[in-house]
Amino acid sequence: MSAHDPAFRTPSHNETSSADRAADFLFVTRKWAPAMGGMETWSHKLAEHLEAIQPIDLVALPGRDNGMPPSVTSLLFFPFLVLKRYLARTAAPKTLLLGDMAIWPLALISILRKGSPKIMIAAHGTDVAYHRRGTIKAKLYGAYLKIGSRVLSHATIVANSRATAEVASETGWKTAKLVPLGTDHTEIEVSGKHNGHILFAGRLVNRKGCGWFAREVLPNLPASIRLQIAGTGWDASEAFVLDDQRVDMLGVLSPDELRAAYRDALCVIMPNIEPTNGEYEGFGLVAPEAASAGGIVLAADHGGIRDAVIHGETGYLLAVGDAKAWVAAISQTAKLTTEQRRAFCYKAQSKARAFFTWDRVARDILSLAGAGQ
Repeated sequence: MSAHDPAFRTPSHNETSSADRAADFLFVTRKWAPAMGGMETWSHKLAEHLEAIQPIDLVALPGRDNGMPPSVTSLLFFPFLVLKRYLARTAAPKTLLLGDMAIWPLALISILRKGSPKIMIAAHGTDVAYHRRGTIKAKLYGAYLKIGSRVLSHATIVANSRATAEVASETGWKTAKLVPLGTDHTEIEVSGKHNGHILFAGRLVNRKGCGWFAREVLPNLPASIRLQIAGTGWDASEAFVLDDQRVDMLGVLSPDELRAAYRDALCVIMPNIEPTNGEYEGFGLVAPEAASAGGIVLAADHGGIRDAVIHGETGYLLAVGDAKAWVAAISQTAKLTTEQRRAFCYKAQSKARAFFTWDRVARDILSLAGAGQ
């Protein structure tokens, strides 16, 4: 079932069943369809797979019909909705999971009922690292998170990567547990063949390193190798990439087209660099997606990507900013025979499909909550 499948229903603000109210696991999120994004997908997929294991009580704030996040008014009223649902329960839950760091104050509802639920808060990326940007607004947000870490010193952070856990510790959140993300898997045959070109999937922003790759690595590869970019949008600092004669902009691909592009590329790259503004890759979902589709992943050993690639099994981690290492790895990949490539891609695909699953994510979280089955 897709994260945005109409069959996976958005809950009504006025709707709650007696079974929901009795559920031991309460999941509160402000990231929900029709809004679109990584955190919305995480919320949908987690709720879907938790419900497949045991009953949960879900309080979700739907986004706007145009795919944008909820309005400011909706966000302001959301705490009252959560409070209403919490007081309507027949008993306090054993576990309260908040969908992101920004809504930590909602955990304070736990003092209103007898019982002390285990407090868990998911950390993704910007929600935990915004304070690094250095602006007045960012500093205020950092202070807000520090207050939360003191008030909720017993809370467990559910981090999508070790990098996210480290960033959370900067504002005082010391207890963090790693739960790498999952992805959807569909049947796609590994052929062992490739089109001779390199694929970059995502937005052209500085931290993702596509500009660095085009400037420092691509000129040192055979002229027959082109860089293909699947995605849309770019920062002004990365716009020069589109003018490179060896770069093809593929635009936005459908899910099936993207999976085929992953499989058919010589390699799929994630050449992230160390930006000066403290931004980092919270996880790097392209890595397990590409491995699951039968592609060869070459990724920077940086940030959350370290937990999105199982080195030597679902892809390879390379030194950040080391152009020679990248040229060598791509050259080695190009030398693989069809049989060697097929063998590696098949094993990588199998490993990715076994580990990077939403069922595993749900079970990991239930295990942390003490409710694993």
